[in-house]
Amino acid sequence: MTKVSFFDQENKPQYQRSFSEEFKKGKVRELEKNMSSVSDICTTYSVSRTSVYRWIYKYSVMAKKQVKQIVEAKSDTQKIKALEERIKELERIVGQKQLLLEFKDKMIEIAEATYGVDIKKKVGSKLSSGSTSTGKNTGKS
Repeated sequence: MTKVSFFDQENKPQYQRSFSEEFKKGKVRELEKNMSSVSDICTTYSVSRTSVYRWIYKYSVMAKKQVKQIVEAKSDTQKIKALEERIKELERIVGQKQLLLEFKDKMIEIAEATYGVDIKKKVGSKLSSGSTSTGKNTGKS
């Protein structure tokens, strides 16, 4: 089955682009500092991976020193975006939990008012006669 993008490319005029050496060196520096990835550059500037790797072999300081660099799969901006999305998701979850707690508190208040029973345990209140001890030994026999 033919992809739609194939037809889009077919209608576009073919032309050869060239990038300045300064542009190429700048992109290689970005790669070396892990500010962007090869795939980011390829998609942003519509450049083939082969071309980007040629730039790396030609302009990379590390390649000249014969030091192999492991390029991160994600750039810093992508990591930041992912973390921001995670924060939004967690804030949404916290908001839902807060609403649920408020709902339960209101339901307890309504039940207490309707049935005249104290459902919430008050801090520092004495145990009722039907309850058992907490398991602590008071020292009295």
